[in-house]
Amino acid sequence: MRIDKYLWCVRYFKTRNIATQACKKGAIKIKKTTIKPSRDVYPGDVIEVRKNQIHYTLEVLDIPPNRVGAKLVDMYRKDTTPKEAFENTELLKYAKDYYRKKGTGRPSEKDRRDLEDFTESASED
Repeated sequence: MRIDKYLWCVRYFKTRNIATQACKKGAIKIKKTTIKPSRDVYPGDVIEVRKNQIHYTLEVLDIPPNRVGAKLVDMYRKDTTPKEAFENTELLKYAKDYYRKKGTGRPSEKDRRDLEDFTESASED
């Protein structure tokens, strides 16, 4: 089975076209090498998927006949993604909250002082 079709069947991507685009962009790797969407997948292959700034690692256990339900996905793949990858996502969430919302205009003088106080306290630690 093709890699793009496999990733769509085990529900890592919503559509097969999105899975194909991810392969073309280099977000899918097998044995640390980027692959084309037409590469075949076999049981025992270890696939690295970069999606939403998380590096998922999964092992192919079996090839599904077609797209499977969410409850049956574990029969066809074993997710070996380290927990640190998900913890980094939490840190990114906090970093995004720090920035101003788009369309709120220029920072005021008070905002600038608050930013300077924040960066100075961070550099002192």
